[in-house]
Amino acid sequence: MKPRALLLCILMIAAMTAVTAYFYPSLPASMPIHWNVAGQVDGYGPRWHLWLLGPGCMSGFLLLGVALPWLSPKQFEVQASGDTYGYLMAIPVALMAGVEILVLCAALGVQVRVERVVPVLVFIVLILVGNPMGKVRRNFFLGIRTPWTLANERVWNATHRLAGKLMVGSGVLGLIAVWLGAPYWLLLAVMMVWAPVATGYSLVLYKRLPQ
Repeated sequence: MKPRALLLCILMIAAMTAVTAYFYPSLPASMPIHWNVAGQVDGYGPRWHLWLLGPGCMSGFLLLGVALPWLSPKQFEVQASGDTYGYLMAIPVALMAGVEILVLCAALGVQVRVERVVPVLVFIVLILVGNPMGKVRRNFFLGIRTPWTLANERVWNATHRLAGKLMVGSGVLGLIAVWLGAPYWLLLAVMMVWAPVATGYSLVLYKRLPQ
């Protein structure tokens, strides 16, 4: 990871560690940690789970981001994507910070419509990930890793350019759907529809290559 992305992740982890330590004494011994699709709490856990959910998971994603360049085989290096790699690895770190804030608010009695906030987070992530997707170079860990994209660089590049547009489009449509109060099943469909389209596109492109 580039130093700038690494520093950003460390700062986010430090910030959430400070937030967790500050509010921890005020938390109940058992707090909500899971909700159903209607936004109703259906799972509780001890308050120390907050350390795992926030700083713990965030640190785990950071360590994964540092380890993947070492794990990548030659000619498929994740670091070949340049700054895009660090950017993409920082997104799950930020996402877990958002999830911890959501759980923390619920534990402190702040009224949050979880059934709406969670889809909003997912759609924002789709937009953030999709925007630079066309810059991701061929590797085994990030991107649309079908047999056909991994087998041919042209197929990889074309598929990721399309996937990026589809992801951003799904994210924007999803945010509009949340604003309009769309049902959960429709939000889920908007979240996922881009993936089979991109996968099928990679197959079609590969089959059209000169034999």
